[in-house]
Amino acid sequence: MLVPVHEARRLWQRSGAERWGLAESDFTGVLERSAAARFRGGPPAPDQVAGFLAALHHEDLALAAACALGLNAAWEHFVREFRPILLRVAGKGQPVDRVRDVADSIYADLFGLEQRDGKRRSLFDYYHGRSSLAGWLRAVVAQRIVDKVRESRRFDPLPDDEGEASGGVSDGTPAVDRERYLTLVQGALAAALARLEARDRLRLSLYYARDVKLKAIGRMLGESEATASRKLERTRRMLREAVERRLRDEQRLTDAEIALCFDYARTDPAFDLARTLPPPATEEEGA
Repeated sequence: MLVPVHEARRLWQRSGAERWGLAESDFTGVLERSAAARFRGGPPAPDQVAGFLAALHHEDLALAAACALGLNAAWEHFVREFRPILLRVAGKGQPVDRVRDVADSIYADLFGLEQRDGKRRSLFDYYHGRSSLAGWLRAVVAQRIVDKVRESRRFDPLPDDEGEASGGVSDGTPAVDRERYLTLVQGALAAALARLEARDRLRLSLYYARDVKLKAIGRMLGESEATASRKLERTRRMLREAVERRLRDEQRLTDAEIALCFDYARTDPAFDLARTLPPPATEEEGA
């Protein structure tokens, strides 16, 4: 072992790990992992280990370790204190949809949806406490944005023919009208999403953008699968109502025009968020 038992105990007490319910043995394991990552070249001298341990961000390390284990108190604290940092950093010069996608994908990876050998793998496992947790998150977000930009460029379509290049559409609808309706419904949906509670928006993004199963979402948010399903459906209906209200009251669209907005959004390949919206109540009642 690289970390002396008495030193591990002292740092565990200093870190405030008890408030998250993080056991001393778990915190010691995290210290060992951090030290092992630092001293890969060979056995270090005791004073080197002592100096390394003293320089760590102990409170952040304890919080990250507790979150990696899925301890509720730590996870709730992280969501409250660090999610705004994720959104703020991801939002610098980036489109709104990419900001939410990046932040929510990192959030899911931090929780650890992937399992290996029966154990959850959390992104927190790669945090060793050598920088602040906020600083580490900024670096993770920056790298994820770079990855997203590269991915989007990879799949940018090339113009096939003159019809595509001129912006024509196959259903006979004038391109200018279709683009106008798509712009209106996109703006209304973005405004409605922005007003959602953070947990409702996250639940929506995980299910529709990340294809995460309801059972996993419920586990992440500390609720049953049935509760996650019920809240997801409630959020979808709230979004539908908010979008319709904005299109009707602010854009002065008729019911027929609003229906066209939703039809175009559902059939537009670039408008993935449209599938989060349920059909009108009259359609569901007739089903």
